[in-house]
Amino acid sequence: MRTIENIFWLGTKEIRSFFRDFVLLGLVIYAFSLAILAQAHSYSQEVHNASVGFVDEDHSRLSRRIVQAFLPPYFHQPQPIAERDIVPLMNLGKYTFIIDIPPNFERDVLGGRNPAIQVNVDATMMVQAGLGADYAQEIIMTEIRDFLSHAEGAPLTPVNLNVRIAFNPNVTTAWFTSVMGLINSVSMLAIILAGAAIVREREHGTMDHLLVMPLTPFEIAMSKVWANGLVITVAVGLSLWFVVRLLLGVPIAGSIPLFLLGTAIYLFFACAIGIFLATIARSMPQLGLLYFLVFLPMNMLSGSNTPLESMPPWLATAMQASPSTHYVSFAQAILYRGAGIGVVWPQFAIVAGVGWFFLGLAILRFRSTAAAQAG
Repeated sequence: MRTIENIFWLGTKEIRSFFRDFVLLGLVIYAFSLAILAQAHSYSQEVHNASVGFVDEDHSRLSRRIVQAFLPPYFHQPQPIAERDIVPLMNLGKYTFIIDIPPNFERDVLGGRNPAIQVNVDATMMVQAGLGADYAQEIIMTEIRDFLSHAEGAPLTPVNLNVRIAFNPNVTTAWFTSVMGLINSVSMLAIILAGAAIVREREHGTMDHLLVMPLTPFEIAMSKVWANGLVITVAVGLSLWFVVRLLLGVPIAGSIPLFLLGTAIYLFFACAIGIFLATIARSMPQLGLLYFLVFLPMNMLSGSNTPLESMPPWLATAMQASPSTHYVSFAQAILYRGAGIGVVWPQFAIVAGVGWFFLGLAILRFRSTAAAQAG
């Protein structure tokens, strides 16, 4: 009971110290609000509300089907224009795409003569132009195939592919980047806050006071873990509900309390890493350099930026030892696919086990550091 009481009161001191540090408080607020909104909107990888004009010189049933297939949210309502206006309108930047359907297009398609459709693209709109050209080609080819499959005497294809995208039907980038940004902020802040708590005690001279008190390194370390973990867990819950779900409109398929439980377990590991680094660093600049050496590989190779399947097999296998990989995996399983505890508990156990390992290393380093200072 004495150990639990010491951990509790040291943790409350840490929370009070955190709320008096307006720099760290502002960093937490920014990381779980504006940073997530900026990441969700700045990493857009899909066409959205692209302006498109049509020159329909055929006026056939097939050309009308092609025009009507360009629908929101990818494209604005197609606007009819004259052929002589293509170049002036493109020069003025009025349209990102202008599609010119030639005369007798339907007749040539039915006759098997492979007519061409001209797609004019404003390349100054780089993302919209690059992806939108592929979208336009796919839409046009799909409409032609559907038209031919219903035409009299046209041979039917033996195989038709029907692609269905699960969990994110419109492939909206913000649905992915917002949640992954939230996860990356958890790793970043947990390491920084826990490490800064130890370094701040040393720089302010209060670490000497703690060492002469009847406290063990375990009690000091666990007080930092639960205090900083509680702050970040509350911030994650508020950010997930108000920023991700309400402001960005990302649907949450699974249990938010289960995700917060997994986040708390992962925070145990991340705070242990921060404390371990703080036992090595002697100042905040040194802690910052060590943080980059640890956080960047964990973040870049965890699966939040690129999937593990695209990595070399040996690297993907090696990253299974990193709790950040399992955190990304069970976060996606819970929030996107609605997985329950029966699916994600092995990953919870792995993260907790690695967390205890690094906490043990941090306590050993803490004791050696304290003995050196006492000597």
